[in-house]
Amino acid sequence: MSTDRLVVIGGDAAGMSAAAQARRLRPAGDLDIVVLEQGPEISYSACGIPYWIGGQVPDRDALLARTPAEFEADGITVHTHVRAEAIDLDAGEVRASDGRRYGYDNLVVATGGRPTRPPVPGLDADGVFGVHRLADGADIRAAIAAGAEKAVVLGGGYIGLEMAEVLLARGLSVTVVLADPLPMAQLDDDMGERICKAMGDMGIDVQPDQPVREIEVDADGAVRAVRTDAGSYDADLVVLGLGMGPETTLAREAGLQIGVTGGIDVAHTQRSRSHPEVFAAGDCVQTFHRITGEGIHVALGTHANKQGRVAGSVIGGRPARFAGVLGTAATKVGDLEVARTGLCTTQAEQAGFDHRTETIEATTRAGYYPGAEAIAVKIITERGSGLLLGAQIVGGPGSGKRIDVLATAIWAGMTAEELAGSDLSYAPPLSPTYDPVVVAARVASRIETG
Repeated sequence: MSTDRLVVIGGDAAGMSAAAQARRLRPAGDLDIVVLEQGPEISYSACGIPYWIGGQVPDRDALLARTPAEFEADGITVHTHVRAEAIDLDAGEVRASDGRRYGYDNLVVATGGRPTRPPVPGLDADGVFGVHRLADGADIRAAIAAGAEKAVVLGGGYIGLEMAEVLLARGLSVTVVLADPLPMAQLDDDMGERICKAMGDMGIDVQPDQPVREIEVDADGAVRAVRTDAGSYDADLVVLGLGMGPETTLAREAGLQIGVTGGIDVAHTQRSRSHPEVFAAGDCVQTFHRITGEGIHVALGTHANKQGRVAGSVIGGRPARFAGVLGTAATKVGDLEVARTGLCTTQAEQAGFDHRTETIEATTRAGYYPGAEAIAVKIITERGSGLLLGAQIVGGPGSGKRIDVLATAIWAGMTAEELAGSDLSYAPPLSPTYDPVVVAARVASRIETG
């Protein structure tokens, strides 16, 4: 009996999840698995890098889920510091930086994402950092240790908020420069305004509606300021938090089909739509929105792990399908927790939904109990049917995880009335008698039914 070979390009969430799942289903005598990773580490949490920079996670190794040796013990060969340089789809080979050609029967492309880098002069200067790999975190920590005092964060998405918080906690003065009017463009303006106020109250200087024109450098080529049309902001350290795009250079050059979002176009099985022996998963792929069915690119480790597992299952002989995304995510800035799921109002309009919104103000716990914090819950529904389309939450500690209830309800296709009548209850003091999520659903359903 001949042994098939699976080659995986990329050794983080999607790639290693695919490799591990394929190995669970097919033993080493049946399937040879080889992973090519261009960096020194595999299976690490990029989402945790800001908190290692900030010191909340004191040990870098805490961000490593599994080592190459642990995968080797399961019969998965991992080559670190080996970059895949080309894919020959006709020959079924990957040409790598170690001079070898790795033949495959199945290939998983898990090349991840790349930080968005607009064409701004000076963006490659010393002192300008992404937050993508563990080496980025080490470089930022070194810059802080060397005496950096003024930081400018470009962008107000998840990474931008998290980096602004941790740099402030490390004692730097922090300015956040936004091209948008408000931070967290994934939220509606009324919720973004709450975040902007909280950042200002913390001491973070937020400068909205100011696309960056230039990174100014000193005589040694190191960053000294960020210039916009409105002014110049001094900086010893600049952090890029402008979002992530799919890294598809290899896939494009090889001839794999690319979707409308720029990610690799895959079916629900994570199989390439153009080359069935190739699978792709993680930040490099285009997935689809659960509500609209449209192609979407969402860079989240949770999705990457699930997509990798789907690919590994199919390769291993077990049917599996990825069921799409709602874009559910949560983050925090200071004590303020921020979460969203489904469609925001702009997305609902673009998708052609006739929608309405309802927002309620409440507390995270019973009002009489210590630790009760303000929370705002916003629900977006389809006018007429009451179908839940999206939700956003901004509030104190204990707010963010409530998005799980709303995400589950939207996933299940529930209406606001059905959610309001569901068996969702938390006894005081952990919640008011009626949880804010239920109250928001009840208000939405009452208005819908008149």
